[in-house]
Amino acid sequence: MDADARYAALVTRDRRYDGVFFVGVSTTGIYCRPICPARTPGRTRCSFHETAAQAEAAGFRACFRCRPELAPRSLQWNGRRVGGQANPGPRSLQWNGRRVGGQANPGPGCSEVDAVDTLVATAAARIDEGALNEASVDDLATELGVSARHLRRAMEARLGVSPIDLAQTRRLALAKQLLQDTGLSLTEVAFAAGFQSLRRFNAVFAEVMGSAPGALRRTHADPVGETLALRLDYRPPYDFDQLLTFLAARAIPGVERVERGRYRRVVHLDGKLGTIEVRRDDRREALVLAISPSLTSVLMRLVARVRSMFDLDARPDVIDGVLGRDPVLAKLVAKRPGLRVPGAIDGFEAAVRALLGQQVSVAAATTLAGRFADRFGTPYDGGDGLTHRFPTAKEIVTAGVDRIAKVGLPGARAAAVHGFAVAIEAKQIELEGRELEPFVTTAVALRGIGPWTAHYLAMRALH
Repeated sequence: MDADARYAALVTRDRRYDGVFFVGVSTTGIYCRPICPARTPGRTRCSFHETAAQAEAAGFRACFRCRPELAPRSLQWNGRRVGGQANPGPRSLQWNGRRVGGQANPGPGCSEVDAVDTLVATAAARIDEGALNEASVDDLATELGVSARHLRRAMEARLGVSPIDLAQTRRLALAKQLLQDTGLSLTEVAFAAGFQSLRRFNAVFAEVMGSAPGALRRTHADPVGETLALRLDYRPPYDFDQLLTFLAARAIPGVERVERGRYRRVVHLDGKLGTIEVRRDDRREALVLAISPSLTSVLMRLVARVRSMFDLDARPDVIDGVLGRDPVLAKLVAKRPGLRVPGAIDGFEAAVRALLGQQVSVAAATTLAGRFADRFGTPYDGGDGLTHRFPTAKEIVTAGVDRIAKVGLPGARAAAVHGFAVAIEAKQIELEGRELEPFVTTAVALRGIGPWTAHYLAMRALH
């Protein structure tokens, strides 16, 4: 989109472009989502930015009305060819906001440009999950297999901001949301958003947002209800009921529950254990994520996982535009607006569930998964039927093939589950976002995993 097309989307408040770009207004020093309800500024007063970090780097601060921190992410920021058009330059680059496997080079056959784009996408997604809250850019670069200098240069060229700038924008965005939507104290907000001290949080927030945290809460707070409940916006249409139907049929007894339009589950993330609940927001085009206090320290990563699981960053207009051209799919696309791809919070759990489901019905696989969680998981009183957390790969490696088979599995499938856990522990395979072809090649090399299962995991766990 050129500037005129973006301004046209702003004038019409076109929800298709919510989060795809942001608008800086020179006379107010504020940046907004294209759906902002405020009076539309004149064309000459507007500048357009691909990310909130770019807008803040240009000196704009976030709008308190449309709340840019709530905008859905853009899933096309990957710098590759989009719609048959080559990427025309760094300023119009779009990044896909997900991990691509922790590797700078995505594999043979990829160009140097592809490798850099994959690196930037991977790094930005890790930052979105809080990778720089406690670690350094050097640490992240080492994890991704490049130098810190190369990582900074690549991100500045592709996204127009440094890794530190991107991390600060993400922390401030989450802090602003917690201040306006929850009852957490200022200290709790600071640490949940990834700041290492309350003093640093107060100083940075006031400098960038133009208001002290306490002052913002007094004038702009609109709590969702619970102590810790967050609003998660999406681009309509969104078929939440159908997604819940899918999850309900596959809910692992004791670990997940779907009832009365709500999804509840036990979450085990980075050693923290608690429960979450996801429901529709009755007032807005958004979901509400309620979180137990025990998960506050992993909040940034958890929000990213939930957004992926419920496919909240999809662009229905782009998806329907492509699939609607297919003679077989066109009628289905028109019949089912807002259909989304269910993801997974726990990639290992999704993988085991898929392996248990081979050659049996959905109901039988769900029963087996419940036995599996009961036998190898840790008891946890989450209330309302939530009784266990799902076991980790390390726990399944320790359990051994014979014990796994006793949940009712054939020996070959028990060995496949155990072998997959061994591969996860040995880092032979990763479930946090690789390119499709290398992932499938690695997966099908493991015992008991064929192309169908590998592609199913790519769809659910890698999204």
